[in-house]
Amino acid sequence: GEEKLCEERDGPCGESKEERRGEGKGRFSSYCRKALQPASKAKRFCKAHAKVLRMVVLGFLGVAYLCYFIAACWLNFQRALALVVLTAVVVFFICWSLFKKHFGAKVVSLLSPVWKCFHKSWPWLKWLLWVALLGGLIAWLALDTARNPKQLTSLAGFCFLVLFLFACSKHHSAVSWRAVFWGLGLEFLFGLFVLRTTPGIQAFQWLGDQIQVFLGYTTAGSSFVFGNTLIEDVFAFQSLPIVVFFSCVTSMLYYLGIMQWLIIKISWLLQASMGTTPTETLSVAGNIFVGQSEAPLLIRPYLAEMTRSEVHAVMTGGFSTIAGSVMGAYISFGIDAASLIAASVMAAPCALAMSKLIYPEVEESKFKGKASVHLSSREEQNILEAASNGAATSVGLVANIAANLIAFLAVLEFINAALRWFGEMVDIEGLSFQVICSYVLMPMAFLMGADWADSPLVAELLGIKIFLNEFVAYQQLATYKKNRLAGLEEWDGSQKQWISERAEIITTFALCGFANLSSIGIMLGALTSLVPQRKGDFASIVLRALLTGICVSMLNACLAGLLHVPTELGDCVTFLSTANFSSTSYTMYMCCKQLFASSVLENGTLSFTGAWTGLAESMLCLTQCCGHYNHTSC
Repeated sequence: GEEKLCEERDGPCGESKEERRGEGKGRFSSYCRKALQPASKAKRFCKAHAKVLRMVVLGFLGVAYLCYFIAACWLNFQRALALVVLTAVVVFFICWSLFKKHFGAKVVSLLSPVWKCFHKSWPWLKWLLWVALLGGLIAWLALDTARNPKQLTSLAGFCFLVLFLFACSKHHSAVSWRAVFWGLGLEFLFGLFVLRTTPGIQAFQWLGDQIQVFLGYTTAGSSFVFGNTLIEDVFAFQSLPIVVFFSCVTSMLYYLGIMQWLIIKISWLLQASMGTTPTETLSVAGNIFVGQSEAPLLIRPYLAEMTRSEVHAVMTGGFSTIAGSVMGAYISFGIDAASLIAASVMAAPCALAMSKLIYPEVEESKFKGKASVHLSSREEQNILEAASNGAATSVGLVANIAANLIAFLAVLEFINAALRWFGEMVDIEGLSFQVICSYVLMPMAFLMGADWADSPLVAELLGIKIFLNEFVAYQQLATYKKNRLAGLEEWDGSQKQWISERAEIITTFALCGFANLSSIGIMLGALTSLVPQRKGDFASIVLRALLTGICVSMLNACLAGLLHVPTELGDCVTFLSTANFSSTSYTMYMCCKQLFASSVLENGTLSFTGAWTGLAESMLCLTQCCGHYNHTSC
């Protein structure tokens, strides 16, 4: 009506209408500003008092966690033991960080006179320290190997490999013996902690169990996508989704900064003790958690200026360890998780040490005086994007694993068929790639500490790992382990069905690394894509790095053989007397084997010796054992 009236009047109604609209908009903006004033004031207040508010929130969260922690310990301390350990570790590092920040400079200034005095005495003190350490090591080895002479074989293998690498050294006179001895010493100390001390064994067993439980959560996603039938029966749907899950979690840990913190701490320890440069040390430390193509990304800005010796160390670290994602797949096969974790961690100092032995530094590194290098931050905006990117990145890795398995198993079958055909031409039955490897590498398998009877199978797995793929080798090792735990007879005619527990541990350490021929292309492709102008340097170094990586895994295996303590069988009389013979197990097989050895047949009369002498259950247990296993006593 108002518009009609204005049209009828031929006056300046349009202008007045626009003015009225402008006034309306102004009033609306004024109302909005008034309505948003509390929010603006709150925002300014939060900015002005951000530090105090942050402390209040953190204090509130700390009190809440303290209440939760006390309640968990009060209800069941044994159940909360893992929570206590994790809390103690976190509190220690927080306190250390705060102490270093507020009192670090004062402590350093107070201790500087002591440090100067120590520095003056170091030239003669270090020799005294080395003699004491060497004497203690020799005494310990003499006492320890006296109880189990098999360990001497592993010690001989360890010494042989170190001497072999020194013989292959690029510059014999330039070897940094500090890096070599410190690297081997750290490897030995860590192995001693994991394989010999009760806290170390329990800690890594617990860690391995938790990782297995953690990886079990993969089933929730894979069963929804593929169905329960496929994930139970088909390898690709059973093990490969674990790689996706692990890659996703690793990416989230990177986004949160936890992975970088771990890598930097391990890198600092190696760098401070071994005297290596921060770039090569950081890459090798990163290889404990990520693969051979991902670790160089940590030092991408520095690769172009690194010396050939440093590049060799980067390559050796990649060949000597495995990525966390594929470690999850190996654990799903049934491989011992604690041994895999220990092998990957022990490989880091050993890889640095052997790299400096076979390719010593003769150039002047630009990073020698640096305390540390900068780690580039991730591009993700939030943790959801990090999780999504991690899962998406793993698709290529999963496809690569599946394609390699298909190709390598097919090639292996073809090679075996060709070898059988050639062998039959000269009346050699059963010739295969595995048989050739078992003969060629059997001395090395024996030197690592495997029994002579187990050496052919261990050598066969080594050959598969070096010339084909460690994935295939771990699959075969898992089959041997399942056969042993199922209580199958050790020999099926002339065919050995499983290897001993000692040989299993040694083989687990020996296979833990990407050092195989197919990895040469992966390593060269990854480094060349980052620094194309150094392609010639990479190509000239890679074979020597591959050899070093193979020897590092074998050195770890020798150390595992040296430190391994055989599991006690227990009381077989009690076990067999109370056992349910409806199924077999490894313990049942060993106890039945002991019972067979205790039985004596003289003049048609069966008697028993040892622990089975005069027991009424002896004959019944023997009858039950004969139902599963063959023996002359049966």
